[in-house]
Amino acid sequence: MAATDDAGGLLDRRTPKRGDQRRLALLRALDEKLKVQVLDDINVADLTAAAGVTRSAFYFYFEDKAACVAALGAEMYREVLDATHLLVDGAGSPRDRLEDALRGVFAAWEGHRRLFQAMVTARQRNQSVAELWNTTRASFVEPIAAVIEAERANGHAPDGPDSVALATILVELNERAFEQFSADGPPTVEQRIEALVAIWLRSIYGTIAV
Repeated sequence: MAATDDAGGLLDRRTPKRGDQRRLALLRALDEKLKVQVLDDINVADLTAAAGVTRSAFYFYFEDKAACVAALGAEMYREVLDATHLLVDGAGSPRDRLEDALRGVFAAWEGHRRLFQAMVTARQRNQSVAELWNTTRASFVEPIAAVIEAERANGHAPDGPDSVALATILVELNERAFEQFSADGPPTVEQRIEALVAIWLRSIYGTIAV
């Protein structure tokens, strides 16, 4: 994944200023390192050497390498958010929308697997990153809760638990499924999607036949 521009400021669409160029160089260096190494095997000296900047420059932009990972993760967040919109605004049956959304989320995860793993590590190292992770996860809850409320209001789904609480648990379930996924063992991506779809549909609609 190239460290491209995003609303959080990874890269300004205008010609980057000198400081922006140093920050971007550090993000690109981390992105390249994560293709062949896990986060714990990368140190700040590796990043500054690859980016051609000083150690003091690194700490001007980032508290530590965990914070650098969080900044790089904005690209993955955007892709996951786009996939979530397929559930909220997509066409087709509830099952179709949910399958499309989950496939999009898994595709984003697969495309940034090492980055995702690095972010899981980073949130354990840095409280600010953990708070950002939790805030990002929470941002998915409101639109999903709104879908649940709308489906209940139009008679497509029965009354049930508080919609925000239900959406929160379902989002946390997805997150856990991604964290535990391994390409070297079961369940496969397809098996995980099938199981998640069944759980989501039964939780929201009381059936998987929708």
